[in-house]
Amino acid sequence: MTLWQAVIKRSLDLLLALLGLLLLGWLLLLCWLIASIETRSNGMFAQQRIGRFGRPFRVYKIKTMFDASGERSSITAHCQQAITRSGRLFRRLKLDELPQLWNVLWGQMSFVGPRPDVPGYADCLQGEERLILQLRPGITGPASIKYRNEEALLAAASDAKAFNDGVIWPDKVRINLAYYHHYSVWRDLGYLLATLVPSFASRLERRSPPC
Repeated sequence: MTLWQAVIKRSLDLLLALLGLLLLGWLLLLCWLIASIETRSNGMFAQQRIGRFGRPFRVYKIKTMFDASGERSSITAHCQQAITRSGRLFRRLKLDELPQLWNVLWGQMSFVGPRPDVPGYADCLQGEERLILQLRPGITGPASIKYRNEEALLAAASDAKAFNDGVIWPDKVRINLAYYHHYSVWRDLGYLLATLVPSFASRLERRSPPC
């Protein structure tokens, strides 16, 4: 990524984050209120994730489970019964990610990039794969789009953690490394469109650079 690409990417992040908070602030507040009532606790929670340059930061999400400890794992297939009714809707529509607009505004995240993982994954990358850590984590991205049904895949696996660590995670690393090497602002706009319009995702995946 060139200096100008980095400047344009950050400028777009700031513009879209401010616009998103202005237009969707009421929806964020409504989701927080519903989650607070259903879980009888604070409807928002913070979780430590690995960010740019391997530095930990706190990512914010709307609570979707009765027991917040289950949300602090990147693998939640075994906790499906603990998901609230509103949480299922929030997850399906990605509304639980709305508080991350603040993370984008603060410069901890970008709209497009590798999803921030819990400690033990991105911070353990080696060699060329550590180039991924030069990117700000994203709300969406090529790996997120490919694995938009990740929870269903993990739920169907006999050993969710083994499947994640042996299949999904290595594939995400390859995808994110390709995103780093072939970055363009236009691809970012395409990933945003594919996130908002899922039917566009298959066409975008066919045009994605090889991993």
